Amino acid sequence: GGAMTDPKGDRSKGPSEQDDPDLFTRIVDSDEKGVYVSGAKAHQTGCINSHWIILMPTIRLTQNDKEYAIVGAIPADVKGLTYIYGRQSCDTRVMEGGGDIDLGNAKFGGQEAMMILDRVFIPWDKLFMNGEFEFASMLVERFTCYHRRSYVCKTGLGDVLIGAAATIADYNGVPNVSHIKDKIIEMTHLNETIFAAGIASSHQGHKMKSGVYLNGDMLAQVCKHNVTRFPYEISRLAQDIAGGLMVTLPSEKDFRHPEAGPMLKKYLVGRKGVDVENRMR
Repeated sequence: GGAMTDPKGDRSKGPSEQDDPDLFTRIVDSDEKGVYVSGAKAHQTGCINSHWIILMPTIRLTQNDKEYAIVGAIPADVKGLTYIYGRQSCDTRVMEGGGDIDLGNAKFGGQEAMMILDRVFIPWDKLFMNGEFEFASMLVERFTCYHRRSYVCKTGLGDVLIGAAATIADYNGVPNVSHIKDKIIEMTHLNETIFAAGIASSHQGHKMKSGVYLNGDMLAQVCKHNVTRFPYEISRLAQDIAGGLMVTLPSEKDFRHPEAGPMLKKYLVGRKGVDVENRMR
């Protein structure tokens, strides 16, 4: 797991200017074996199922921020590290006793957490930056160049969403209606535009002195910029195609209820030949 994002506190101030020095991850102590770090890392996608965490600075640093200029590797279960699991507004459905519909991707679903570090130990041989603040901005720029190009993964989610939208249009009996087809075409156009920027960034990669390749920076930023806009429009179009049921659908527990279930199956039917449960999924 690449742990770069700090809580940041007052965004107008640098790490050493914060009222609470722990709002950016920092070295708090050292001995002959290594260093001890405290702070927090936010929005850590995948950290729960990682084996190792790489701690990195998150912004450009100055001479006054030397204790924050740290890159180090820690085991994901190291002493002093606490995970606070992220929550979403509708995630209580998974605890209502349904089967598997409301669970989503139960085995491989994504998750995020906040990581709290309380004097976490890093041995010298796992410490890769130790006070060299002048390299922090370069590290952030190169990391984000790779990371923002990697956002092309969102197009895989887009493919699934486009397929689901086309399927629900078919279930609703309107797959050939012109405005439905126009929306699916627009969703595909937006999704493939994200994909194109990511692939183009890789195509324009260049070999650095170390032998490692770095992808094209400008197109990596364009890829990320597209991801901050287009998936929301794709989702809006999908909801438009699916209709109001997308946001008012009862839970799986209601569908399994002996009294409510038969009524829902009667009134939430689509075109002939489509199972109501498939429509719900």
